[in-house]
Amino acid sequence: MRKRYYKIGGVLVLVLFLFILLCDFIISSSAKGKTFSNPNEIPKNRVGLVLGTSKKLIGGLPNPYYTYRINATIELYKAKKIDFVLVSGDNGTRYYNEPNTFKKDLIAKGIPSEKIFLDFAGFRTLDSMVRAKEVFGLNNVTVISQEFHNQRAIYLAEKKGLNAIGYNAKSIIGTQGLKVHLREYLARVKVFIDLALNIQPKFFGEEVEIK
Repeated sequence: MRKRYYKIGGVLVLVLFLFILLCDFIISSSAKGKTFSNPNEIPKNRVGLVLGTSKKLIGGLPNPYYTYRINATIELYKAKKIDFVLVSGDNGTRYYNEPNTFKKDLIAKGIPSEKIFLDFAGFRTLDSMVRAKEVFGLNNVTVISQEFHNQRAIYLAEKKGLNAIGYNAKSIIGTQGLKVHLREYLARVKVFIDLALNIQPKFFGEEVEIK
């Protein structure tokens, strides 16, 4: 009897592992040819959507994912491959405001304040992509994040009727990068669960025109 349970458990683990790999493959394949690392090669879109993250890590050290996304946004703007920036991130409490933090640093690096729009309800990538279309009225967008994140965002965007390409911010190697990439596998599984359940953003709100 115990051997039977072990067999069933082994089969379930194998099925789960294969499902995780399948989700990863589908999302990576769907973004093939749609992400770019050279600002001279990426097509122009009117709006670049930078996906939020915290500026500091737990413990107070700088978050390299944040720094590299700031740098990537500046690169695109200076290369004239975007005219406006939409910052989408978490504004969950009065003490934590990703969009405002991004805006301050983007202004400090040369992007005019009037060229930056903020989405305070981008709690998840799904929320950011749906709101870009439904609240900010975008049909085309350049997503700015690390490549693995861009791939997932592009897949979600296209499932929600938004044409998206991605500009890849520098990625992280080493232990920190490995942890994030392992979490990404689970995030990709959740994409398919969310789509199957037709999960919607936490908030919509009034439409905002980027101009």
